[in-house]
Amino acid sequence: MFSKSKINTPGPKQKGSDAPMAKATETTAPSKPLSDLPASAPKAKPPASVLSSDLVVKGNMKTTGDIQIEGQVEGDIRAHLLTVGESAVVRGEVVADDVVVNGRVIGRVRGLKVRLTSTARVEGDIVHKTIAIESGAHFEGSVQRQDDPLNSGAKPATQPQTQPAK
Repeated sequence: MFSKSKINTPGPKQKGSDAPMAKATETTAPSKPLSDLPASAPKAKPPASVLSSDLVVKGNMKTTGDIQIEGQVEGDIRAHLLTVGESAVVRGEVVADDVVVNGRVIGRVRGLKVRLTSTARVEGDIVHKTIAIESGAHFEGSVQRQDDPLNSGAKPATQPQTQPAK
């Protein structure tokens, strides 16, 4: 059904020329034969960005990817998946589709799925769609369920009231 690719064999001679056509493999030879490659290779998901335990960040962070915090962050964080490590301290608002807190967060936490593990320490409000709090987690603040917790929480502007005509 399939035959060996002829990409590595010289092509026919062109009319009026004694030199064979250039081989396709001279400049861009694949590391694997084409027959070994899948028809549509899925793009690999990039690994999570990790902030090591000796790193201190002052400022806001925003990504569409995943972040794992092991150090200290003073600022707001927005990500797809945010994992706060056991030794990590975050001072600021945390917004992510999935939030897993193993360490300490001082500030508001907003996420579709929020999970506080047994080593979590959270001082601030949590706005979530679903939440899980393991036994042993410390939490001081309020919990509010919303269908869209990732929305900034800004209330819609109220219409200015008009004075009745005199």
